[in-house]
Amino acid sequence: MGVYMGYYVIAGVMFLISMLVSNKLKSKFKFYSKVGLSNGLSGKEIAEKMLRDNGINDVQVISTPGFLSDHYNPAKKTVNLSPDVFEGRSVSAAAVAAHEVGHAVQHAKGYAWLQMRSKMVPAVQFGSRFGQWVILAGIGMLGFGGGNNTILLIGIGMFAITTLFSFITLPVEFDASNRAKAWLKNTGTAGSNEMEGVSDALKWAARTYVVAAIGSLATLLYYIMIFMNRR
Repeated sequence: MGVYMGYYVIAGVMFLISMLVSNKLKSKFKFYSKVGLSNGLSGKEIAEKMLRDNGINDVQVISTPGFLSDHYNPAKKTVNLSPDVFEGRSVSAAAVAAHEVGHAVQHAKGYAWLQMRSKMVPAVQFGSRFGQWVILAGIGMLGFGGGNNTILLIGIGMFAITTLFSFITLPVEFDASNRAKAWLKNTGTAGSNEMEGVSDALKWAARTYVVAAIGSLATLLYYIMIFMNRR
């Protein structure tokens, strides 16, 4: 019961924090989506302009379904923008579009943290799918007897990879935002008043990754504590 309770407490607290930050991000996006961009450019046009300015000619800007589903796909070399961003002519559309192009610039310039993150993807996908089950088997929660410390340690190692991945994601996201803000400001694509909104929106977007990383670390430390107490 104690093992369950500790996990539920950590998961519950992090879920509440994550929900609060996510809701704040959504409200910021909706607020700034009503603030028009003085130059009248759409998110698609801004993304294409930033790509050209950085000498990137092999990346396509496309629309993808969903709300805040924006992302850069390095395998297909596409900047995928949600409809509100792709068609939007607002401060929030400019912020998100430029941020995603920031990832494309990282890719083109061989940004080390992005390269490291990309190499970890297969291991992270495997760990995310099976790590939790291996940990539960090691603890003995799947009906396989009293558990096994070796299996538990393997599971912790798998989960540790996903935690490391979440922290490596932080400099990748912060750098993409910094590139976006620098380009928007230096090219005059966003004015000084508009830049305040851009910075505010991207700040809350970054906080979602920070919360995810902290939550993953807290869970990892909890599993390590279980392992140490069982030795």
